[in-house]
Amino acid sequence: MKFNTINRSAKAAVMSLAIGLGTVACSRDYTADYVYSVSNTTGAVSAFAVDFQSGVLTQISGSPFTSNLQNPTTIIAAPNGKTIYVIGGSFNAQVAVMTVGSDGKLFAQATPSIFSGATFPTAAAIDSTGSYLYVTYTYQSGFSPTAPGPGGVTIFPITSSGTLGTPSNLNLGVAPVAVATAAATCTSTPALTSAQSGITSPNCIITNSGSTTNNGFSNLFVYIVDSGNGGTQQPTLLGFAENPTNGSLTPTTGTSLTTFQGVLAGVAPSAIAIDPTGEWLYITDEQQNEAFGYQIARTTTGNLTSLPSNPVATGEFPMAITFEPRGKYVYVANYNSNTVSSYSLNQANGSLSASAGSGFTTVTGPTCVTVDPALGLYLYTSDFLTAQISGGQLNPDTGQLTAVADSFFATPSQPICLTSVPNGAHAVQVITQ
Repeated sequence: MKFNTINRSAKAAVMSLAIGLGTVACSRDYTADYVYSVSNTTGAVSAFAVDFQSGVLTQISGSPFTSNLQNPTTIIAAPNGKTIYVIGGSFNAQVAVMTVGSDGKLFAQATPSIFSGATFPTAAAIDSTGSYLYVTYTYQSGFSPTAPGPGGVTIFPITSSGTLGTPSNLNLGVAPVAVATAAATCTSTPALTSAQSGITSPNCIITNSGSTTNNGFSNLFVYIVDSGNGGTQQPTLLGFAENPTNGSLTPTTGTSLTTFQGVLAGVAPSAIAIDPTGEWLYITDEQQNEAFGYQIARTTTGNLTSLPSNPVATGEFPMAITFEPRGKYVYVANYNSNTVSSYSLNQANGSLSASAGSGFTTVTGPTCVTVDPALGLYLYTSDFLTAQISGGQLNPDTGQLTAVADSFFATPSQPICLTSVPNGAHAVQVITQ
């Protein structure tokens, strides 16, 4: 995925892309993105093509694809859109690596990578350079649901081909449940391609190959939500500075790995998301039905400051949160309400306000939410209890969602999560800030 800034409206950019897609002879170019949904019961990954005009999902030939993984908990795509990672395994935590073909088909690269001494993985994030995969897990070796104990985060280096190198580990607090990485800042002016001449970008540019156009990355931060133990150990938000050489994590000021203390994070935190600029961070609380926002000191320490506008109400039992690619709107999937709440983000102060018509209805039990990265127009949820995907089209001017035609789209049983990638070089998201 490539991010840059131009002096046009997002609406015009979307229209230009749609025209380009429509005039290319190759039929697959009518596909803006691919959506991948993983089943918690079978481990199968369903693959869908996203129609650029309607957002309708069409299952790809050969789908669902085998991940060779038991009890997946989440699925994530590399920033370049060329590799999918499926995480699961319960007592034997593993990551399955699957390559995205030019037609959207998936190809398992090897047998799943095993975490050493980790059980019950919970969440995953990849840094903005595409160099490291961070996976949180509930219990260290020797602990389990019947004998609870501390968890941690496993750090996998990502090779140029998308495979995973030898992992390292960092022990954490009671039960880490969510992880997110903030976009890097640049210490030097990004080198621009001829097509980007005259563009001023606030962030380092990432090419479609996953490499950077300059080596000026700095201020890479990773944030992990620890759910606490319901007693003396309160839910906390832990901040870390990432070492770009090896992916290792150093606690930011206010985060302690001795006492596992950080910024207070509600009562029952469930999910985390960071906006594309790396300045605003939000977590959801599934017990209080709220979202809390924090400002990241992104150009200096990475420390977090709670926003005066906290909290904002969500639907019942929020389980997932995401930003659309421009960072103007935030979406929360509410498991018990069967809805997606939508919010406008004030990019000056980080406050959220409910969008017009907020409360888009899904089918039963939405667990995960993604917005297509190519057009930034279509939102999808994995609906756990009905084995379907719900689709909504967002209004680029208001953030309001309306149902995609032919919703809903069938999947194998218990789709636990989903992700989306652009359709190669024909689908590049243009972000206006």
